[in-house]
Amino acid sequence: MHILLLKTSSLGDVIHNLPVVSDLRRSFPDAGIDWCVEENFADIPRLHPAVGEVIPIAIRRWRRQLGRTATWQELRDFRQRLRARTYDYILDTQGLVKSALISRLANGRRLGYAAEAAREPLAARFYDDTFVIPRNVHAVQRNRWLAAAAFDYPVDLPLEYGISPPVMDVGWLPNGPVAVLLTATSRDDKLWDESHWCALGRELLRSGVTSILPTGNARERERAERIAAAVTGAIVAPPLGLRELAALLARASVAIGVDTGLAHLAAALRVPVIALYVATDPALTGVFGNGFVRNLGNSGAPPEPAAVIAAAERALCR
Repeated sequence: MHILLLKTSSLGDVIHNLPVVSDLRRSFPDAGIDWCVEENFADIPRLHPAVGEVIPIAIRRWRRQLGRTATWQELRDFRQRLRARTYDYILDTQGLVKSALISRLANGRRLGYAAEAAREPLAARFYDDTFVIPRNVHAVQRNRWLAAAAFDYPVDLPLEYGISPPVMDVGWLPNGPVAVLLTATSRDDKLWDESHWCALGRELLRSGVTSILPTGNARERERAERIAAAVTGAIVAPPLGLRELAALLARASVAIGVDTGLAHLAAALRVPVIALYVATDPALTGVFGNGFVRNLGNSGAPPEPAAVIAAAERALCR
């Protein structure tokens, strides 16, 4: 049996789909499992040993470059690659019209959410078989329950993201325990106050823990540098790709971050993680895992530094 998974974006959503791979491998040890994903997130499925071929798609980039001949050539190449193999099943756990349309480009029986369960009900019209899955459960559970219904295996398999960090040189890290502070996110309303990060970093320092601050662009770096300047010994990380970030997170004694996909990556790697919610509700998309996982705050109710510091102390004492 050969299966194609469709979960293209965003980073957190892609990470939430990893347990589906583990469930499929446990239920069908000989199955081939491929995954179609946005090119920027392709390194995440590659961390799972049960994923065979990773097929990158570039919808975000292509939409901005529709006037270029090269874009249309890439689209043709993508379609040819997707249709090069006939799949027994194509499972779309995204539930969007765009992912459903991608499923129509591939050869195989298409499985997805029923209209009342899909994020975009119109998507259900493009599937051969649909399944009603509750909407009021965490995204990880929704993905897993859809796969269990589609392939008729138990819904209560042990939760396993199934990934291991790449073996990479992180020799620039100091000796001793480190905390990775994920201060950046895609929306300004999700940011936690800089003064709170400074207070947290200084408290971690008193516990002998060095703060490491990754960044993704110049604006994030400026923010991280301001925080690091107020916390003795704090380090703004060099530019890192997803594989390097996974290696960094795996080295951490604790990861503390705002509503960002990297916090979910820490949970998937079984790193103690504390996620801070300022403008969003963590009930359905908060960090989710088997290890030390804490979701603090809520929409309009950011967590106080004292609560975050207390949670960090508990994580470090494990």
